[in-house]
Amino acid sequence: MINSARERFIAVQKDGDGDLTGFQTSSGRVLDYQQALKEVQAGAIAGVNVFKGKDGEMHIRGDADGDPTNNLDQLPLF
Repeated sequence: MINSARERFIAVQKDGDGDLTGFQTSSGRVLDYQQALKEVQAGAIAGVNVFKGKDGEMHIRGDADGDPTNNLDQLPLF
């Protein structure tokens, strides 16, 4: 299955406002938000997608799967 070969986000960094600023992948790589955004858009990261927010900017979010425990905000901090 192709998805099993793609990395996933396993931990996040947040700023003082609680906004996501960085991601750790299942292979141990650490990506800042812009790097992560590019990789998600390229299809390299499983379980997430990119959407255009009300602010006109592109944002990363977890795929809707009905399981709130794997939402990006719920991932452990690193």
